[in-house]
Amino acid sequence: MRKTCGALLLAALPILMLFPTAAAQEVQWLQYRSSRDAASIVRDMGLQRLELTGEKPTNINLPQFDGEEPLFAKWLTPMVESGYLWVALDRTHKYGSYDRLFIDANGNGQLDDETPTTTYRSDQYRASFGPVTVTFDGEDGPITYHLNLECYTRRDRQRLYVRSAGWYEGAIMLDGQKKHCMLIDYNANGAFNDKSMNFGECDRIRIGEEGNRETCFVGNYVELDGTLHAVKIARDGACVTLAKAQGVKFGTVRLPESVTEFAAGGENGLFTRKPENGLCKLPAGTYRIERWTVERQDQKGAQWKAEGRFFDEKGVFDVTETGEAELSIGEPIVCAVQAGRREPGYHYFGQEMRGQLGERVALTRNGARPQPPKLRIKSEDGKYERTFTFEYG
Repeated sequence: MRKTCGALLLAALPILMLFPTAAAQEVQWLQYRSSRDAASIVRDMGLQRLELTGEKPTNINLPQFDGEEPLFAKWLTPMVESGYLWVALDRTHKYGSYDRLFIDANGNGQLDDETPTTTYRSDQYRASFGPVTVTFDGEDGPITYHLNLECYTRRDRQRLYVRSAGWYEGAIMLDGQKKHCMLIDYNANGAFNDKSMNFGECDRIRIGEEGNRETCFVGNYVELDGTLHAVKIARDGACVTLAKAQGVKFGTVRLPESVTEFAAGGENGLFTRKPENGLCKLPAGTYRIERWTVERQDQKGAQWKAEGRFFDEKGVFDVTETGEAELSIGEPIVCAVQAGRREPGYHYFGQEMRGQLGERVALTRNGARPQPPKLRIKSEDGKYERTFTFEYG
């Protein structure tokens, strides 16, 4: 049995306490699904990158390894008291990829009582495992969760990539209409309700028609069909509670008038806006810019689009009920060339576009990348002069 949102007879009181600014609501249950192909089915899934070490952990009982060089890592999860579960990799041959995986699936802090999982695909440097089952202790019984893992072992780097193999989905009722809801453990840590200013640590939610790929960040709110809803998600993802948000305080964001679309996210969720005269509204809170878009048509009718993404701390801003958050984004865009030397006699050059806050900018013409720019190299004495063309990919 998976963790519930609370006893049904007592559900009304805690729900009202959790959403003092929301209208009446009800718990809606979703179905858990898992697959080895979860990443391709769900699409919007992140991962954990775990560094592997050959140093054996202390104060833990280890299984009998076949190989002489087992590797170890900690999978981070808030679903256990320690904050992590041990993972060990073993191989049944002297060289090549690792083909056996042990994980503390019952959360007792030991590995000697675990049955190893073998690979379903491997080559010289890579081994794939999954879905691997782990069980957490929930308030109402055990919680089953699944992982897909890939081990890469090269001389210069040994790393374990961990992705969620499970997700929740199902039909819900919203404002009297039937919708399809999907919950995604984006950061692959076993919980489905993570909110964060760091987009890589924030889980995802989809609400709309079945098969819809439009994804929002898990947060305090979700905006659907122009209506703001307060949202609460069970830690293990088994249920979701939605209601029209009431009494929410909004603030103003001022942008350059050339910006045609703007998106920002944080613990309030993800919001996409089409500014009017450079102005838009967001619920009060702290945000990071997710992207901006500038679109215009040239004299020949071609549609150009510049889009800025991947903001660091310079993209963080506060929205308050009083005052105005002014953001310097969009144009001008800087096109930069990087140069370096790999070895004597060999040089490399790179070209990229950056925005005012250091974000990466992608440029398209009629939905496709324009022709890459050219690079002219001329020696100081003029004896060498040649023009090269950058290549994508």
